[in-house]
Amino acid sequence: MTDKDGLPGPLGHDQDVTTDLVRLMPRDLIFTMRFLGESQHRLQRHFRDFIETEMGSAGMTPQTHPMIHSFIERHAIMLRDFVFSGVSLSRQFHVDEIERLLGDTTSLLRVDIWDDLKSYIEAAETQFRSQVPVLPDLLSDWESPASNAPEGGQ
Repeated sequence: MTDKDGLPGPLGHDQDVTTDLVRLMPRDLIFTMRFLGESQHRLQRHFRDFIETEMGSAGMTPQTHPMIHSFIERHAIMLRDFVFSGVSLSRQFHVDEIERLLGDTTSLLRVDIWDDLKSYIEAAETQFRSQVPVLPDLLSDWESPASNAPEGGQ
């Protein structure tokens, strides 16, 4: 069964989700930029200095507010992440654009991604299966009241 775009409806358990995800990559996979290392530290330092200056000009200093450094650091990180997320979202590339840029005419990138998806899906399933034996105890508070009632309905 497919939707109006020709894409599959709900997946059955017998379908290979990895293959389906790879098939959907041209529409759903987006490559985004990510700033790392010194760039993150540099922008965070900028915002830390900016916030400290702005708060100081409003009369909030380490002398008047001894815990202000934690507040400043937390907000500097939030502003840094806001800026980098905004830039990343405004510069996205689809898989076919990346393949064209790389000169990947044989779709090796898609094969590599398929391998990674398959491996991580199997690892996630294995991890969940290992936790199933303890789930009844963990979920006991979520049981319906009727299942906890003694025989005879009371």
